[in-house]
Amino acid sequence: MFVVTDKASAIALMIVSLWCLGSWPAFFNVLERRGRLPQHTYLDYAISTYLIACFFALTLGQAGPSSQSSPNFIDQLGQENLPSVLFAMLGGMALCFGNISMQYSLALVGISLTEVVSASIAVVGGTTVNYFLDEGLNKASILFPGVGCFLVAVIIGSFCHASNDADTKAKFVLPSDAGPAYKALAEDAPENRQSDRSSRRSGEVLLRGKSLLEQWSVGKGDMETGAPQTYEHVSGKAPQLYEHVSDKAPQLHYLDESSSAAGSAAYLEHLEETRAIKVRGHSVMFGLGIAFLTGLCYALFSPLFNLAVNDQFHLLKPGVPHLSVYATFFYFSTAFFIVAVSLNIFFLYNPVMGLPKSSLSAYVVDFKGRHLAVIAGLVCGFGNVCQFMGGQAAGYAAADAVQALPLVGTLWGVLLFGEYHRSSRKTYMLLGAMLFMFMLAVVILIASSTERC
Repeated sequence: MFVVTDKASAIALMIVSLWCLGSWPAFFNVLERRGRLPQHTYLDYAISTYLIACFFALTLGQAGPSSQSSPNFIDQLGQENLPSVLFAMLGGMALCFGNISMQYSLALVGISLTEVVSASIAVVGGTTVNYFLDEGLNKASILFPGVGCFLVAVIIGSFCHASNDADTKAKFVLPSDAGPAYKALAEDAPENRQSDRSSRRSGEVLLRGKSLLEQWSVGKGDMETGAPQTYEHVSGKAPQLYEHVSDKAPQLHYLDESSSAAGSAAYLEHLEETRAIKVRGHSVMFGLGIAFLTGLCYALFSPLFNLAVNDQFHLLKPGVPHLSVYATFFYFSTAFFIVAVSLNIFFLYNPVMGLPKSSLSAYVVDFKGRHLAVIAGLVCGFGNVCQFMGGQAAGYAAADAVQALPLVGTLWGVLLFGEYHRSSRKTYMLLGAMLFMFMLAVVILIASSTERC
């Protein structure tokens, strides 16, 4: 059985795990924005995650000779280790509930905020519990200042989201000092929604405001980003607009290459039409509540895994060796798989949040984006096993540094999903401060690593 014992290798595994665990939610976000049902996505994801667990158990878990004190994976399947198995399975169930909650939170409040809230709760709770379970293996004088940095980061993150939310709402507000023609144009738009493809040109006007966006019909957009490709101008309106509201020019956007860019009102309107989970009408606080539940689940699974591997409560019979990381991960993933499949089959026929009903037969033939869901599962599974291998070598409290998911998640949120695009300077300053604090927290937590004897 292959075992990592040195600090340097453990830190390398933590860094790889951080990147993997911060990246897989991006695949979920892409698929949800393309309109794929989250139940279908999660079923594919659960299957591939379980395959990763089986792969590591049958390869690294079987590598090298087996002994009484350190048996290989197959030998451990017949041990009397029920208490450890139950802890491992409870950990898998906690992670499953956390990931399902994250899937819906991603749609409601975005990848950046979801990972800020959930990761901070996970680190504060999970790191503290793991520190005491490992009997102070990690250096408290370094570890807990790192936890403090996470708390500061989440506070800054809340202000950052509030600022970004205000920026987003401003894109849909009709100017209070708009002239009569400006307002009349907005009111008249629904009755005059006609396509005039010949009048499309870069100088056409795109007004701020959700009501005014209805003057244009949106063409089929780029499903990768949610960005619309074409906007069809309502014929006969532009001359009236230029004639009567020229003094409002600073408040107008022109239909050039940037009018459909990420973060624009048009982008957000089109995204709402194409995505699977319709976020309009759902409160931000509801989304934050789901993100909070995600964090609580994430705070539990790592300590439960730690208990399964190291038996701190001495529940195993004398002479029974502790479960290896690979055997524990196998039981952990088995429970994860069972709960994930059961819940998502239930959600197929009893959907939540306004999603349409589906069926097992519809899932089987839904190949749209299946490869991305499978990749998400493989990436997450690989990240999890790296976290557990690193934690067993250098302390699970330090390994919780991989929960600094916003470092990677925010990068994907900005690059792939247009989060924080066209926001204010205040929002960008808060975003930078938040990411800096997360980076500092990761460095400090990893610095607290100590080789397990």
